[in-house]
Amino acid sequence: MAQAMSGQKDRPILIKRVVNGKGKGHHGGAWKLAYADFMTAMMAFFLLMWLLSSTSPMQRRGIAEYFQMPLKAAMVGSKIVGMDNSIIEGGGRDIASEEPADARRTEGKTQLAQHASQQQSDEMLKAAQDELEHREDARLHDLQIKLMSAIDANPTLRQFKQQIRIEATQQGLRIEIVDTQKRPMFALSSDNVQPYMRDILREIGKTLNGVPNYIVVQGHTDAVQYAGGDKGHSNWELSTDRANASRRELISGGMDESKVLRVLGLASMQNLNRKDPMDPENRRISVIVLNHRAEAAMLRDDGAPATIDNGGGAMEQMKPIKPIAFQMPALSRMAVTQ
Repeated sequence: MAQAMSGQKDRPILIKRVVNGKGKGHHGGAWKLAYADFMTAMMAFFLLMWLLSSTSPMQRRGIAEYFQMPLKAAMVGSKIVGMDNSIIEGGGRDIASEEPADARRTEGKTQLAQHASQQQSDEMLKAAQDELEHREDARLHDLQIKLMSAIDANPTLRQFKQQIRIEATQQGLRIEIVDTQKRPMFALSSDNVQPYMRDILREIGKTLNGVPNYIVVQGHTDAVQYAGGDKGHSNWELSTDRANASRRELISGGMDESKVLRVLGLASMQNLNRKDPMDPENRRISVIVLNHRAEAAMLRDDGAPATIDNGGGAMEQMKPIKPIAFQMPALSRMAVTQ
């Protein structure tokens, strides 16, 4: 027992003490660096997005082609650099040459940029034309309302309202005075204007003088054969004479005579009632107030010289072709003479 007690006294006594602390240990600053890198990357990303949103599609295409170009081709030069259609031109000093002023010859041009500029010009021109057509349509619509109001306000013209038709067409505003069996516009087989028709035309001429557009006067007949056809006078001549007589009445109403671009006689080629060519409604006078597009087409067809491209972008006027005189042989001339 004594020996056991002495053995326990010789054993070392170990004391374990636990210190309770509320403070946290130091974890290092690596997270700060990672967070700074993340914020830098996000700033660069948003800056890149902002720059891309402020550039045009053509500029973005040029930037993309710049980064797709191989480094060797960009430094040494190749067909890609010299003949590329991008807005980045090849060229510069030839690093393969020992001469400091020797430049690499290249045919690279800003074809894409020129195409973009031309496309932008075309879009601006189209927008201007659309705006012009919109204003012109509004002006012709106002003219239509003005004519209808003038007819309603005039007791003499109001009773012939059913014979006056006003409608918009692709060429502009068409005003038609239609004949009927009870109220003919002209004397039978003649271009003598009836009194009521004269009043209508003069009232229309007074109103048309307020618009800058050109007009076309068309005469129409039915398919009834003209009484004097045996003498060479047909519905073609009759419709033309009636259209010209209508033109004179429009001018008498106050319209400027320079506004008339064409006077046409169409006989019975454009019938209102196609099922019955003999219908009196086919006899009519049409006054067309031309829009800008129709005016330009008619003026261009009326004597504008034809032009051709000489290959360098310049337009040259075509020279008239001289007629070729064919000389007949002596034997043929003798046969003709006989």
